[in-house]
Amino acid sequence: MIRIIAAGMLLSLASCARNGARTPADRSSQSATSAPAITLERTACFGGCPVYTISVSPSGEVRFEGRAHVRKLGAATGRVPRERVDALLSELERGGYFTFAERYTPPEPACGRYATDSPSAITLVTLRGRTKRVTHDYGCGGAPGALVVLERRIDEALNSGQWTGR
Repeated sequence: MIRIIAAGMLLSLASCARNGARTPADRSSQSATSAPAITLERTACFGGCPVYTISVSPSGEVRFEGRAHVRKLGAATGRVPRERVDALLSELERGGYFTFAERYTPPEPACGRYATDSPSAITLVTLRGRTKRVTHDYGCGGAPGALVVLERRIDEALNSGQWTGR
């Protein structure tokens, strides 16, 4: 068994050619509309911060995985209109997402002043062949305020509150 962590999601791959299951090579032919266009992972903090991952495909398929301090623990799925995904991707691009540093974590210079015990938000956005991942520790005072706004907009657009209770 091989375990891979990609964009905050744990994937398990087993040698499955014998039992007829699809292999990773088979899955690579999946439609691009099912691969996540936007992923947001929120990590633990010293207190009761919600811990979850939410993602959306270009076609509007939403996947949620609640881990701690959320209303829905485990997996859940939903759907948003494709137009909402397109609008959110445009908002992320206009908001400067692709210009942000890749890491706002200590000891990165972009972190600035640092306070411990804060959660992190990890985002992964794919738009027109570009993919960008930003790791944002909320203890970093140097992170742009626009990043926090865009992270919140992802939650709002994907309606994570229905599963987080927040």
